[in-house]
Amino acid sequence: MNRFSAIVAVAALGFALPAQAHQIWIEQPDGQNATIRFGEFGENLREASPGLLDKFVKPAGTLVSAKGERASDAAKSTDGFTLPFKAADGESIVAEDAQYPLYSWKQGDKDTTNWFHPAARLITGFAEQQPKLALDLVPAGKPGQFKLFYKGQPKAKAKVTLVTQSGWAKEGHTDEQGLVSFDMPWKGTYVAEVAVNERSPGERPGANGAEKYDGVSYVTTLTYVHADGLAPIPAGPAAAPGK
Repeated sequence: MNRFSAIVAVAALGFALPAQAHQIWIEQPDGQNATIRFGEFGENLREASPGLLDKFVKPAGTLVSAKGERASDAAKSTDGFTLPFKAADGESIVAEDAQYPLYSWKQGDKDTTNWFHPAARLITGFAEQQPKLALDLVPAGKPGQFKLFYKGQPKAKAKVTLVTQSGWAKEGHTDEQGLVSFDMPWKGTYVAEVAVNERSPGERPGANGAEKYDGVSYVTTLTYVHADGLAPIPAGPAAAPGK
């Protein structure tokens, strides 16, 4: 069992995913279209293909703007999934793979199956936004303030971790309204990470019919590039992708 599979197994047993667990996040290099990455942003780890990127089934994204929404599947490259658009000022992008393969293992004498549901959002500002993902962290109208929604409702008492590529991290917890705030001392990219584990069995559509599961691990991130502040702490060497 590789490290990521072990993390998913622990989450499915009802434990919260740690900030270092794998997640997807959205990057948008200057002048280029948005790309969905998979790995550990705070450890400068981006998974690759051939490798763990090949586990994804149908990653897709939606550009949200004042003109409306534009949805598209993402195209796989060697180190991510590229979307055919980028977010301008005032716009945002959400992405997910709702068909990521179910993961099963033995728990005593019982076969246990879990659904890892990765999702991500990229924002260009802190104007209030409405949730679009099952687990969604959105800007709440003030710099550094976010609001967490779970299935359309504010989610209280959830741990949110803000990280930079250098490995710096800060934890916060949402209040009764689902709000959490962070200072952002450095210029550069920040990724906020949050996870919720639902221990309710269910089923989802699959290529060969309904797929049953015992629980869902929702893992969502939010990316924001901060233009002001101190010079960022340099990131360490890129970590080697898994197999």
